[in-house]
Amino acid sequence: MKFNSEKYVQMNILDKQKYIKLIKDKFERKLAFKLRLTRVSAPIIVTEQSGLQDDLSGTERKVSFDLLQDGRVVEIVQSLAKWKRMALKKYSIASYSGIYTDMTAIRRDDKMDELHSVYVDQWDWEKVILARDRTVDYLKKTVVKIVQAIAETGEYVSAKGFNCADVCKDVFFITAEQLLKAYPDMDAKQREYEITKKYKTVFIIGIGGALSDGNPHDLRAPDYDDWTLNGDLLMYHEVLDAALELSSMGVRVNAESMVAQLEARGNVERLEMDFHKAVVNGELPLSIGGGIGQSRLCMLLLGRAHIGEVQASYWDEDTLAACKRRGIELL
Repeated sequence: MKFNSEKYVQMNILDKQKYIKLIKDKFERKLAFKLRLTRVSAPIIVTEQSGLQDDLSGTERKVSFDLLQDGRVVEIVQSLAKWKRMALKKYSIASYSGIYTDMTAIRRDDKMDELHSVYVDQWDWEKVILARDRTVDYLKKTVVKIVQAIAETGEYVSAKGFNCADVCKDVFFITAEQLLKAYPDMDAKQREYEITKKYKTVFIIGIGGALSDGNPHDLRAPDYDDWTLNGDLLMYHEVLDAALELSSMGVRVNAESMVAQLEARGNVERLEMDFHKAVVNGELPLSIGGGIGQSRLCMLLLGRAHIGEVQASYWDEDTLAACKRRGIELL
């Protein structure tokens, strides 16, 4: 665990909770205003048959259990990427408006370190767009609005008494292929670190499809983001000297791109699921959407050294001992 003690500011644990609340309340209002979003309620469990579960990279084990009422097995969501698009139709959301919700999930196979927890909390959002908006330019404009919301939230909290970390508002956009060519001898995470340390706020475009070396920059499920119109938002975290991924987002698949990506991944059997049929039949609105990590945003703005400082989760004994030695108080 990297730890720059000179940049780390000790906080009273109750004050920390106060500023976490300020950040979350302010940011979601900023996000809703800039993207024209309305808050809705969301599920924490879905059925396998619905096709609404997010398979992430495709290897993670879901947390599932059977119900006493009818014996049906349900799964705790890993994200709401597909559910949100169904919700746009259910709520008859107009073009250029959208929804957001608080998403909590359990990802049992996530590693536990200073940036990762088995408990995931994020703002999930989705917005209706038109066919002409399925472009990299529209994606970039949306990213800029989200970064503005983050920076303005930091400025607001700083005015309330805590000096938040500076946020670079100038987003450096780069494709995953360009990043590979810039750092050909590094793996994907090393490339992310180098580019983010250099430019502070970075958006990497095009994640999921194979690059010129035959490998994807990172794995993505084949049935929600269009792999040519998606990406990750990263910001430099000074205390940890790390590239902090705050958001994974993108223009969602249309019928053509979803079928192509399912074929590329060898998952064509999903076309028999309700969600996938709805996309192929053009029954769902075209959309753009993503998730923004709540705990990670608080980590960034408050300059925390461990995600356990801003969320209550499970940590092994080694983690607890290492944090105690460094004077890092976990919730």
